Amino acid sequence: MILRIDRLQTEMPPPSDPDPVGAAAVQELLGGKYGEMSTFMNYTYQSFNFRNRQGARPFYDLIASIAAEEFGHIELVSTAINTMLTGATEGKPGELGDLTGVKATRNTQHFINGGAGTLVQDSNAKPWSGDYVSASGDLVEDLTHNFFLETGARNGKLKVYEMVEHPAARALTGYLLVRGGVHQVAYARALENLTGVDLMKLFPSPRIPTDKIPECQPHIKRGEHLKLYRFSHDDFNEIKAVFNGPHPETGEDLFVAEEPHPEGAPAYDLPSQPAVFAPGPDPEFLAEVSAKLRKAAGLPSKPTGVVATDGDSGVAKKTKKAVK
Repeated sequence: MILRIDRLQTEMPPPSDPDPVGAAAVQELLGGKYGEMSTFMNYTYQSFNFRNRQGARPFYDLIASIAAEEFGHIELVSTAINTMLTGATEGKPGELGDLTGVKATRNTQHFINGGAGTLVQDSNAKPWSGDYVSASGDLVEDLTHNFFLETGARNGKLKVYEMVEHPAARALTGYLLVRGGVHQVAYARALENLTGVDLMKLFPSPRIPTDKIPECQPHIKRGEHLKLYRFSHDDFNEIKAVFNGPHPETGEDLFVAEEPHPEGAPAYDLPSQPAVFAPGPDPEFLAEVSAKLRKAAGLPSKPTGVVATDGDSGVAKKTKKAVK
């Protein structure tokens, strides 16, 4: 069972200049072979299929907790893509020019099938596949697979970071490079505790200088490169039995956070995109219906959810106009 919280795991910037071409590249971090769909589904199915949980409880707790965090990473990648697509299709449905400006983008499916939103596919619009999932049932095999999956994932994140300048893409990859590094260390420590092999000699792998990447710095200063979260208030406490010892690159102590999940940050309420009927061709009508339903249910007149405002983020910047 997963408890969902209406916050992002980290702060993301508001929409600035749209970049649909860059958004197509970021799709690799969602639906690519080493994307967040793959890490999430690998660890999730390994946790579902885990046998003798009590006999090997610390390892089950580790895989299950990281799987829960990966769900939030999918949300973050989708948020970045949706932010980058916001504003690419201005105007009202049926008016000339509303969608002509995006007909030459790398992934027109974002607008034809996705409502200017993320899709379950890679940077070439190839759908994500269950063939990317390995849940063999053998703990050593699965942990080894997971370590190298995280290695490939961090490699891809760095390349997208260098490829895409949009602030949403940079904020996304800066955070995921740090957290993916934690997962990589976690699986290496689990293998060491299980087999006695010294995997710390493999680090850094790949050789990514997160200490020199500006978007990584706030997370490193908060110690996000050292800790794992349980994503549960009461369960998965045995992670600390395998996630411990010194960080292989900094020598700092690894630890399990006392808080169950990151503090996180509210997401921006991305504006309607009527040209692609998202969430419909008439946003005002939807707002009126919602207000009536809210009143009939005895709810407050204003929506009760929390969203970010323009003053919440200091990372939004104007970037180059996308090449259409």
